[in-house]
Amino acid sequence: MLFGESTSGSSAVTLLNQAAESGVNFFDTAEMYPVPQRLETQGKSEEILGSWMRTKRREELIIATKVTGPSGQMTWIRNGPTALDAPAITAAIDGSLQRLNTDYIDLYQLHWPDRYVPMFGETRYHPEIAYSSVPLEEQLEALAAAQRAGKIRHIGLSNETPWGLMEFCRLAKARDDLPRVASLQNAYSLLCRTFEGALAECCHQERVFLLAYSPLAMGLLTGKYIGGGSEGARLNKYKGRYAEAESRYGPKPNTAAAVEAYVALAHAAAISPTELAIRFVLSNTLVASAIVGATSSQQLQELLDAAEKGPLSEDLLAAVDDIHQRFPNPNP
Repeated sequence: MLFGESTSGSSAVTLLNQAAESGVNFFDTAEMYPVPQRLETQGKSEEILGSWMRTKRREELIIATKVTGPSGQMTWIRNGPTALDAPAITAAIDGSLQRLNTDYIDLYQLHWPDRYVPMFGETRYHPEIAYSSVPLEEQLEALAAAQRAGKIRHIGLSNETPWGLMEFCRLAKARDDLPRVASLQNAYSLLCRTFEGALAECCHQERVFLLAYSPLAMGLLTGKYIGGGSEGARLNKYKGRYAEAESRYGPKPNTAAAVEAYVALAHAAAISPTELAIRFVLSNTLVASAIVGATSSQQLQELLDAAEKGPLSEDLLAAVDDIHQRFPNPNP
């Protein structure tokens, strides 16, 4: 999601090659990327990934992207977009296929719901501000049409709620011609464990697996923001330009205390804070993949090395839970 903004095309290719050579075959992007989003760069992340894909065997890659949900800010994407209806989904798929320079997308995801839900740091649902939206059945029908045309292979949801996930699953069960949800891409980290409640039960019962995004909580869990962090760190560099990140990972009660506790735990265990954070996410059996966004080869190698070590020990998980009891979900 940084390719074409803070990460140049040449740097992105270096990172992609490093990842592929280490065995990574799943790459996730979105039509609205890179972030912070703006007219001049929209679609660059897909274009850079698509250009790199020409040098690889397509069948060995799993490529995921997402359709932008309703937003009054990104007027350069289908005028808003105003709705996540069938025409919008169809147009978005065709645009992504062109930018990715591919005949098909392995996993196509709805980036966020076309209805009011608490997102990006909000946790309370306010019924009084709910509004009507495009029926989920219409969205599934558009995805089914794209699937029949060979444009997409599987579908996923992102930033979705338990009700939304279950409703998509119910509709697919009711009609044989509608695709079932394969994955859910939601935030999950030491600072955001809200997935472990109702969503975890829904995923377990429906055999939907989590693609955990922001496992490092936008870098907070590396410890690099303790004391403020450098000017080049993402939350500082783009301050005032990236509302979604700031609303979730900006100053919140207990964030600093929680981060310091997890960093201290990592040091006591003789591992890096990054390793603790990544291996915690991979310890959840419902997690299919942890989505990371390294900006340097050194960062990427640390993430790859951490992933190779697998889940945390039971003792470390218990210590993590002790900290979580003191500072539950400071950045939901």
